[in-house]
Amino acid sequence: MILPDPEQLLDQLYHQLKPRIHDNTALVGIYTGGVWLMEKLLQRLQNDLGRDIAHGKLNASMYRDDYARRGMKTTVQPGHIPFDVNDRHIILVDDIFYTGRTVRAVINELFDYGRPGLIELAALINRGGAQLPIRPDMVGADIPLQPHQAFELSINTQGRLSLSVTETKPAEAASPADNGAN
Repeated sequence: MILPDPEQLLDQLYHQLKPRIHDNTALVGIYTGGVWLMEKLLQRLQNDLGRDIAHGKLNASMYRDDYARRGMKTTVQPGHIPFDVNDRHIILVDDIFYTGRTVRAVINELFDYGRPGLIELAALINRGGAQLPIRPDMVGADIPLQPHQAFELSINTQGRLSLSVTETKPAEAASPADNGAN
């Protein structure tokens, strides 16, 4: 499989995202890849629009419906929402959309901060396989994968994104909510 350049996908996502940014909009990146994307999008949006945009970061680990099975990851990053969520237009930013379980967990966590007026989802890639009635509103690309495969987004020291596909073990493939492919 020839994979697209994630920087080009990010550009496509940017063009879908920009017209949705208003004074009441805030971006929230989902750890880890979604935070990388949110930071890159945020920098470009703030430069192009000439103003600051409220933003934050959330980690769905403690809110996942499979937390008991997955356990705590050793690199859990704390959430940080430094703005009033109430009645705010929130755009969640994630790297790979798969089952929808991570997004559901992040929405649960977001409601601990207040009641947003509108929540939208921007994902770099929709790999198919949703298990909940949740779908991205904006997407860089729809690229289906087999259940035994997972996308892996990485970022180098210069801030350049790269994308690869990994094969998962049969036990992992039976649990599509794992391996950063959510």
